[in-house]
Amino acid sequence: MLFWIVSAATSAADQGIISRPSPYPVRETVSRLESVLKDKGITLFAKVDHAGEAEKAGLRMRPAQLLIFGNPRGGTPIMNALPLAALELPLKALIWEDAEGKVWVSYNDPAFIKDRFKVPNELMKPIAGIGDLIGAAMK
Repeated sequence: MLFWIVSAATSAADQGIISRPSPYPVRETVSRLESVLKDKGITLFAKVDHAGEAEKAGLRMRPAQLLIFGNPRGGTPIMNALPLAALELPLKALIWEDAEGKVWVSYNDPAFIKDRFKVPNELMKPIAGIGDLIGAAMK
């Protein structure tokens, strides 16, 4: 099982996804990230409780929640210049529990977004700090 998790993490990294371990349960990690976003004046557009929705459908799923967040002042210039970048914006963070009970926070690497859509350097600053936000939530 550990091999599969490592392989999946390596594969995800190759696809521009960064996954960082959280020392907290899913709900607490979500709450901490929501607090950081609020403190930084970043809008939380949506929260999707995948496991909760699965349960409503009579299905089981390990805890997993997706936060969709951003700042229109930062993302709009990117989307105006490169409309297809809206596929990746607003930013997203998936907080999830693996089969071993370890909690992860996964998000798109800003460098991947930059390369994928050829975003000019001057437009990247507002989204480049997602890793710092995630890190602040896990302190």
